Amino acid sequence: MKINNVLIETVVCSGAPGKEARFRRMLEVRQEFKRRQDGCLAAWVAPSTDGHGLFLVQSIFEDQKSWKRISELIVKKLDAKDGGLEGVIGGPPLVGLFESPLDSLNIKPYSEND
Repeated sequence: MKINNVLIETVVCSGAPGKEARFRRMLEVRQEFKRRQDGCLAAWVAPSTDGHGLFLVQSIFEDQKSWKRISELIVKKLDAKDGGLEGVIGGPPLVGLFESPLDSLNIKPYSEND
């Protein structure tokens, strides 16, 4: 199936004081989990350059259906196992979902990279 537009999830968030390292590990586990799922084209965590515990978390999905399915899997599998991010997040995150043409991102779906 040819993908024309993709869904980009963007989250800006920080860890609760004293829980930043655990928060980062949990974010990284979730992004790795997403990367292993069909329908996720890319996922990463980027810490702020000032070292103050702020993170940019981005994921690119084939479509909204993939985003929803993978998000539900995270709740079912990871949140159920580790309690979720609520206990380690330092306040409400800034979250956005965006649509973009795949060719404008200069990436290829994993299946095309093989």
